[in-house]
Amino acid sequence: MNSPNFTRRTFLGQAGLSLGSAALTSLASGASPTGLSHLAAKAKRVIFLCMAGGPSHLETFDYKPKLDELNGKPMPESFTKGQPIAQLQGQALKVQGHLTKFPRHGKSGQLISDYLPHTAKIADDIAIVRSMVTEQINHDPAHTFMNTGTAISGRPSMGSWVTYGLGSETEELPGFVVLTSVGGRNPQPIASRQWSAGMLPSRFQGVEFNSSGDPVHYVSNPKGVSTKQQAALVDAIRKLDQKRNAHVANPEIATRIAAYEMAFRMQASVPELMDISDEPQHVLDAYGAQPGDGSYASNCLLARRLAERGTRFIHLYHRGWDHHGDLQKYMNICCGLTDKPTAALINDLKARGMLEDTLVIWGGEFGRTPMFQGKGGAGRDHHIKGFSMWMAGGGVQGGTTYGETDELGYHAVNNVVHVRDLHATMLHLLGIDSTRFSFPFQGLDLRLTGVEPAKVIKGVLA
Repeated sequence: MNSPNFTRRTFLGQAGLSLGSAALTSLASGASPTGLSHLAAKAKRVIFLCMAGGPSHLETFDYKPKLDELNGKPMPESFTKGQPIAQLQGQALKVQGHLTKFPRHGKSGQLISDYLPHTAKIADDIAIVRSMVTEQINHDPAHTFMNTGTAISGRPSMGSWVTYGLGSETEELPGFVVLTSVGGRNPQPIASRQWSAGMLPSRFQGVEFNSSGDPVHYVSNPKGVSTKQQAALVDAIRKLDQKRNAHVANPEIATRIAAYEMAFRMQASVPELMDISDEPQHVLDAYGAQPGDGSYASNCLLARRLAERGTRFIHLYHRGWDHHGDLQKYMNICCGLTDKPTAALINDLKARGMLEDTLVIWGGEFGRTPMFQGKGGAGRDHHIKGFSMWMAGGGVQGGTTYGETDELGYHAVNNVVHVRDLHATMLHLLGIDSTRFSFPFQGLDLRLTGVEPAKVIKGVLA
């Protein structure tokens, strides 16, 4: 400190460098950067099955006899006055009754519609939440809210939060993988920012895998470049980045190093992962999957394979559930594409002893209105005040029904579950206390569950 050149700014800068280097070492090692061990974890990983577009709770899991009784009659204004409505605003509102039956299934007697015969067979494995609410009534902001806990673009997705908190169980594959499929009415686009890491180090962002063609863009070697040459190049870049990082301690350099090394390992691991032709025929048949077809069925099978190999968060999007019209036709299409593979995934995980530590979540960004919409075939508008989702495995009590909506399925009225409560429950099952899990950004301690209290849905826990 006696040196005239060793200023206060130099001291603070070098002290910051050492702290940054310590954090960088944690990030580069793949360890949990926050050292989380708040609770006894019931789940090790999450598979989120997103029915993008908003499936109708009134054709899947929420049976309301009064809805059939009032079918075709004016919607009582007491339900809708002052309430947000998407495309039916200002129109004469008429009640739309159910378009299917709701038998009871399993020992638990869960009410599940005839559109979902395969899900009905796993009734005792799933906990149905019938009282979900969200805050955004249009698709993109509603997805953003479901994925990040806020409508503000640029915040980390739940998959990024989970991998940031817990790290990955594999060095051969990304900790957070996204798969998409299409089939149904008006498939809304899904922006890649829905799996962004936001202000978290970018190594925690989701990696989209293509279910047909090249699994990951640009991961293959260029023509004429051998594996040995590629390894030498990656090693040289890593050494240069490490040398630079010794001076600047930038977490994004650690991200770059990890990305190069991960890409190199993925060149061997991804082709093997994606080649489902090595699965026994009875497994392919159970899912309804065919190698390379890019279907939701194949993506469900890939989800199981990713889970087996240590991927922490697997997010499947099936685009096609935006049923403003021809509801009956498109419910048959969407359920036909997703119902069997979803049940097969649960059964497959269960048979392999993996369901007990894999949390599976099914649902869309919102539900649909009890009111009629459409020309020709009946449809339903967007709805945020009450809808259904379900959870299974990973500490969830199967055969459970939690919460309820009013007599027309409009408002969640009992044991209301906000999207942030779903996030808090997911984190709880992973062993994370959502109130103690944050990231400092622009003077705030940001959380997936936001600043308002979020509750764990204890009624669905085993």
